[in-house]
Amino acid sequence: MTNNSVPLHPFLIRIWHWANAFLVLVLVVTGAQLRFTDLVIIPDYGLVVALHKYAGYALTVFFLFWIVTYVIVGGFTTHYIISLKDIRSIPGQLSYYIHGLFQGSTNPFVPSPESRFNALQKLAYSFIMIVAMPIIIITGIIFGNIMDFYGIIRSTGGIRVLDAIHVIVGYVFLIYLIVHLYMATLGRTPFSHTKAMFTGHEEEFK
Repeated sequence: MTNNSVPLHPFLIRIWHWANAFLVLVLVVTGAQLRFTDLVIIPDYGLVVALHKYAGYALTVFFLFWIVTYVIVGGFTTHYIISLKDIRSIPGQLSYYIHGLFQGSTNPFVPSPESRFNALQKLAYSFIMIVAMPIIIITGIIFGNIMDFYGIIRSTGGIRVLDAIHVIVGYVFLIYLIVHLYMATLGRTPFSHTKAMFTGHEEEFK
């Protein structure tokens, strides 16, 4: 059995990934405390508000960093846009995750520098980054500056509508985070995918 190392994650993507992971965790924790006032994780409420607000601004900066990174390293279309080949592969990939994985079957998708994500990953990641991320950023910025954006808030149905959208997308991120953490353990070892996000290389055994 030989151990081959496959380069998958460029350096700039790894920087974005871990910064984004930290900021999402901060936003989930502080957002939960702001939503459920009986839940006290950080005693200083003012600090919770400030952390949530400025972590949101930092998330915006790193979202722009993510966009610029893909302009620099390329591959956005390959990694995030669903092709006809991807659509055809969905039944097999879904079958693998539902029962093949637990029967010791081989993953039908083999990642490469040209194609890091399988079809289901593409669907999840593209939804999170192209749809959910802009929505939660825009609604968060408006929430943080209510008086400045009062006209927009009023024209979109009021503060309750804005709050509902922001919270719903927040729950989407929470669900995604839980699933993402679980999926990260499904490599050749429970920590091989996580290790790859530090080193940039996925170990492949043959």
